[in-house]
Amino acid sequence: MSSDIGETRLADPVVRRPRLPAIRTQLLIGGEWREPTTTAGRSVLTVFDPATGESLAEVADATVDDADAAVDAVSVAFGTWSRTSPRYRADLLRAAFDRLMERAHEFATVITSEMGKPLAESLAEVRYGGEFLRWFAEETVRTSGTTRTAPDGAAVHMTIRQPVGPALLITPWNFPLAMVTRKIAPALAAGCTVVVKPAEETPLTALLFAELLETVGVPPGVVNVLTTSRPAPVVSRILDDRRIRKLSFTGSTGVGRALLAASATGVLRTSMELGGNAPFIVFDDADIESAVEGAVIAKLRNGGQSCVAANRFIVDRRVADEFLARFADRLRAQVVGSGFDPATTLGPMISVKQRDRAAELVRSAVAGGASTVVASGIEDDSTFLGPILLDNVDRRGAIAEQEIFGPVAPVYRVDSEEEALDVASNTEAGLVGFAYSRDAARLMRAATALECGMVGLNRGLVSDASAPFGGIKQSGLGREGSEAGTHEYLETKYISHPFPAV
Repeated sequence: MSSDIGETRLADPVVRRPRLPAIRTQLLIGGEWREPTTTAGRSVLTVFDPATGESLAEVADATVDDADAAVDAVSVAFGTWSRTSPRYRADLLRAAFDRLMERAHEFATVITSEMGKPLAESLAEVRYGGEFLRWFAEETVRTSGTTRTAPDGAAVHMTIRQPVGPALLITPWNFPLAMVTRKIAPALAAGCTVVVKPAEETPLTALLFAELLETVGVPPGVVNVLTTSRPAPVVSRILDDRRIRKLSFTGSTGVGRALLAASATGVLRTSMELGGNAPFIVFDDADIESAVEGAVIAKLRNGGQSCVAANRFIVDRRVADEFLARFADRLRAQVVGSGFDPATTLGPMISVKQRDRAAELVRSAVAGGASTVVASGIEDDSTFLGPILLDNVDRRGAIAEQEIFGPVAPVYRVDSEEEALDVASNTEAGLVGFAYSRDAARLMRAATALECGMVGLNRGLVSDASAPFGGIKQSGLGREGSEAGTHEYLETKYISHPFPAV
């Protein structure tokens, strides 16, 4: 790693990565760990450590024939799993939570190895991901319908909820455990069986978790895992099969649109958690120290590689200088390095490509008149990028319109509450927004006006297993977490029965 990371401190560039736990690297189909279907020898996908570029493992590279086998398996298993008792499913999910907590450090080691985030953040992800198992274990036995008398008194109307059917779950690389548990847990709670397609950058965590589910007794075929470097044909093959009834995807808006189009022919139930462009508003009466603390969390969690990361800092001009000075001090104090170095607070980006994309947005903003408050050096062959703070950014530039997905904080100065809220919602995205003020009425006006599915008031973190996570506009469809997360995998059936004679 270069010694030139601008104004950011460097951790020890030579840190030994712990030995990975034993992980099955085949495909999991119908309870069997198997090699890909190919006549050209073992087809493999190589997983790399983003901090060093070193190879971590080779995993099976699924083909469309494997996709067919997975759909066969998930369809057969659905017939039995969907009829199991809620208590049985709840106990398995609770057992999975307990086992995951026992193995938290093991899972965190895998997450840091293949994704790069600091080990402390990986441990936090394990706890966060585990909460979905615990929450949906509790929700499993609380799924209920309704009963009412028809207005004319002639019938009793009942509704019951039943599992939608076999589901395809596609997860991203930035939270390789939590995004898996956030989808698997409600699906299994509802009685659905699943095919999981993890991101090709970070498949090891998903494979290790699938093994854990086996150890607690989840039956064969209920959870299937396809790792592949050919996601388009494999996913297309699965979506073309009419036995698949549900798709849940977390990823970019562009890919989400394509998947929605592919799901239309089968009229699938879809859940889409797509890209964000989160505004972070600092009003003139905000507690600046609290706002800076929230800004650091909202921007730098996961190195900014999060759909709920603050993307646009909209700051009242009367407090902008103070906010910038304090925020800059916090950004300069970050330590860039390997996620296994205890001193590291900011790990690598997932790839050179992602780093270059963020760096290009910075160059474009500076060319458009933005000034650099905190700078970061960039090395040609490195995935490391230190925090960057920009001031006086053009609201019409690419950096204002695109999701940055990196440790870059652009600041936009405004002169009023109305202007701040107008700038905040001037985007096609609508996932999350943040607002800081000492005025409760102003905060509620902001929460109501912001065009997004989630709002953090005087806090920079909103994710919680018990809360409905999701966006509006181009940021997606449906919700994950809370009781709404289970409903995404259930269909409502209405039953009418003649009212009993007296």
